[in-house]
Amino acid sequence: MALLLALAAGLAVAGIAYGIALYRSEAKLPSDLAVALEVGSSRTTAVGSAVDRLGIRYAPLVLRLMGEKRVARVRRRIDLAGNPGGLTVDRYAARRAVYGALGFGGALVMLIKGQVLLALLLVAFGLFWIEVGIWAAVRERKDAIERTLPDFLDVLAVVVSAGLSFRQALDRVAEKYEGPWADELRITLRQMDMGVSRRHAFEELRKRNDSEQVAQFVTALQQGEELGAPIVETLIAIANDMRRTDAQNARRRAARAVPKATMVITTFMVPGTMVLLVAGFFIGSGTDFGSVTGD
Repeated sequence: MALLLALAAGLAVAGIAYGIALYRSEAKLPSDLAVALEVGSSRTTAVGSAVDRLGIRYAPLVLRLMGEKRVARVRRRIDLAGNPGGLTVDRYAARRAVYGALGFGGALVMLIKGQVLLALLLVAFGLFWIEVGIWAAVRERKDAIERTLPDFLDVLAVVVSAGLSFRQALDRVAEKYEGPWADELRITLRQMDMGVSRRHAFEELRKRNDSEQVAQFVTALQQGEELGAPIVETLIAIANDMRRTDAQNARRRAARAVPKATMVITTFMVPGTMVLLVAGFFIGSGTDFGSVTGD
């Protein structure tokens, strides 16, 4: 056992030394990751930047092992998350390499010590930690967009009714907003400035966001354009529909929460309350339990 522990410690020290050597070496970085690392100090944490640099050598290997289809799915999820902290596909692969090495290396040490549960937790960390971060970023970004969109459409309708064109109003209102929805609109506006048609630019907006409200906005906008409906009435109708959808979703969430709360009450609170009542009854009655048990 002592020999195995010494061997594991030696491997860990060698790995750390090799990682430091890679960190200090002049490694040729992929173009997107090189740019990301240049601005990384302002977009990600110091720990994240250090992890990226340690794992960049192994990013191409991780991407090859993942395969083209899985890489495409990862790129899609990163786009839906809004590239949190400047995350790119290469950064994702670099972090998978580092977290995987830490997780599986730590799991090996824990198995040697006989700590199976900790070993499983470390394996889960190595496999899923970065996935959890992306999932949380996707959900947070989607919620932020859906909270902003109805009020944004109301303001946009007012600005359009004041006499500005839809393109000018969109640009003017987008300047006053911050957050993921404003970022998406700026991307769409820049695409239109580069000659992309409005229909295609908004189709790209729909693809970049996994949100029913964004899809509803784009669909209604395109249908209104095809049918020649006034843009102000279309925007107001979309905003009202979104608010009704939000209210319906809130009622559905509340309806799903009732059975869960009932299950918790009947499973834990009612039996616990009964135990306390019965115990209080016997303690208050002054019953001699010694005579009952024969002690």
